Amino acid sequence: MRLYLVQHGEATSKEANPDRPLTKKGRKDVFRMAKFLKKKGIRVIATWHSEKLRAIQTAQILGEAISLEIVKQEGLAPDDPVDKWLEELNTRVKDVMMVGHLPFLERLASLLLAGDESSQIVAFKPGAVACLKREDAGEKWSLAWTKLPELV
Repeated sequence: MRLYLVQHGEATSKEANPDRPLTKKGRKDVFRMAKFLKKKGIRVIATWHSEKLRAIQTAQILGEAISLEIVKQEGLAPDDPVDKWLEELNTRVKDVMMVGHLPFLERLASLLLAGDESSQIVAFKPGAVACLKREDAGEKWSLAWTKLPELV
């Protein structure tokens, strides 16, 4: 099983727009990442996203390229607890993508990879993707690869 963790693309500042949609650069970066993932043959059963506009927009762009379903999920906000995801992700069989925020994504990656959400193993940037993989039905996760928008 592969888990693709994605930080939303670059968003406007809260002062410029309280809804914080993606900037022009943010949209461009996410479109480039979607093209890269599609070219690599990546396909996920679902793309989950938080309720925040910047995550919705990122999920829609990526999901249209590589996902069968785009779904709003509770529990993906910046400060939501990550431990509730352990059982869900450790028993899942099909590949999935999560589009979210910091510090949530960094804490979830650390929990899965090191068993400690404060380890800060993976550093995210807007529009970046980290691919974690779990062999068979075990609970051992490894970092397969990471990709930054400027490198696609």
